[in-house]
Amino acid sequence: MDSESLLALAAENQRRARAVLAELQAEAAWRSAGATPHLVGSLRTGLLMTHRDIDLHIYSPVLSPEGSFAAMARIARNPRIRRIEYANLLDAEDRCIEWHAQYADTEGDLWQIDMIHMSVGSPWEGYFERVADRISATLTDETRLAILRLKFETPATEHVPGIAYCMAVLRDGVRTRSEFEAWRAAHPLTGIAEWMPE
Repeated sequence: MDSESLLALAAENQRRARAVLAELQAEAAWRSAGATPHLVGSLRTGLLMTHRDIDLHIYSPVLSPEGSFAAMARIARNPRIRRIEYANLLDAEDRCIEWHAQYADTEGDLWQIDMIHMSVGSPWEGYFERVADRISATLTDETRLAILRLKFETPATEHVPGIAYCMAVLRDGVRTRSEFEAWRAAHPLTGIAEWMPE
């Protein structure tokens, strides 16, 4: 795929992802439960490619399963929601509630919507927003295209965290699929969440 087509696909994916959120009224659902949602990940950076995922981090002054379920009940009313998974990690290190929803759009494509619900004041509050904003600020036309191309060339059966592409390209100069495969073999993904471009 040529550079112009890659950029057009990324722009179309941005449009479609935002349309999903608008149809679900996801922001309003979380705000109705007293929470504040923020985009993170590839949708925030403009690097959404073939893996159709939308990531939200959500913060509440008081975090409870009841409040979280109230917001998700509103989202679940949409008939295009196909599945929802819930994980209560309030007693784990992350101290959060995780929601993973699957949405089928009008074109028949499935979208994964990951919503991580945390307390205001969590050590992670705002962190991944800052990571995404720093990635956006660091991108050049050339590195943006390199990341989009690597994502496009990754087989659909492989799940690679979006941050891995950014780290490989922005920090370590990876540009080709073969270089990326070698990079992945040499770089286990442990600790990758703590990386931020300089």
